[in-house]
Amino acid sequence: MKRAVVLFNLGGPDGPDAVRPFLFNLFRDKAIIPLPALARYPLAALISTTRAKGSRANYAIMGGGSPLLPETKAQASALEERLAGRDTGVETRVFICMRYWKPRAAAAAAEVAAFAPDEVVLLPLYPQFSTTTTASSIADFLRAYRGPGEIRQVCCYPDAEGVAAAHADAILEAWSKAGRPKNVRLLFSAHGLPQRVVDGGDPYQVQIEATARAIAARVPELSDWRVCYQSRVGRLKWLDPSTEDEIRRAGSEGLGVLIAPIAFVSEHVETLVELDHEYREVADAAGVSPYLRSRTPGVREPFIQLLAEAVLAATTGPAAHGGWSCPAHCGKCPARAKVAA
Repeated sequence: MKRAVVLFNLGGPDGPDAVRPFLFNLFRDKAIIPLPALARYPLAALISTTRAKGSRANYAIMGGGSPLLPETKAQASALEERLAGRDTGVETRVFICMRYWKPRAAAAAAEVAAFAPDEVVLLPLYPQFSTTTTASSIADFLRAYRGPGEIRQVCCYPDAEGVAAAHADAILEAWSKAGRPKNVRLLFSAHGLPQRVVDGGDPYQVQIEATARAIAARVPELSDWRVCYQSRVGRLKWLDPSTEDEIRRAGSEGLGVLIAPIAFVSEHVETLVELDHEYREVADAAGVSPYLRSRTPGVREPFIQLLAEAVLAATTGPAAHGGWSCPAHCGKCPARAKVAA
């Protein structure tokens, strides 16, 4: 028995020369800009060109490129080792598939096909499902894959114990390292989405809120908490409240903040630059003290354990892990669609 596990994430440029093509790949995705290709491709070229200089400056802060792929490789190695110890008699190999930079779907699909697996488990490194992340990444891989094996897919795991435990451990570590200050508000920060995406049935916001509740239950010492959204761009209405607004609100109330990036499982530009540098400047200007930030799950024991459990529990077709079920208004949830069918 041979099993291929494919880990999905967005990817990130590995050097300055990769920034513009990475941005082009991002903005030409119909899930990001829902326009016909005839309009979307020129717009993606324009956006990637105009934003490249500023983005290169952000990646320069991290040494010129994103650490996302090395961190994902570490997760893949840890998961492969964990599965080897849990599922004897099955040869499991873990592959990486990035949506917007290398290794992209065609390369990942070729590697999986060469392995000739009996089953292929598609495992997103997005705890919360969205049409803009999980659905786009998996569809991209399936278009490219021509190899053997029964396809099994994990939809999401927003409130699974391993996600909550990994984040809670990181939050308590950051808080304790700072001396356990009492005047701190916990901000659960997630990457934002345009409001119209959520209004169209995308379950992302509902699942983000579920993640926040699951983590908060594990850190009762920090009972003052809010959910907020970062990384908004453009003129569309995005999910509220914004992380910047919540930082300023805390400052106006004489509070410090501890920001937990609950939609990310690895460190990258949104955590190492946006949270650690840009939002710190917002906090300083607003008189927020202390300004703390917890780390992403990475290869923490509870998170790797969760991924292993999700692989072993995978069933044919999209399925959530950990018993999660989306409410009725989340029509874009693939697990719900399968149950309804």
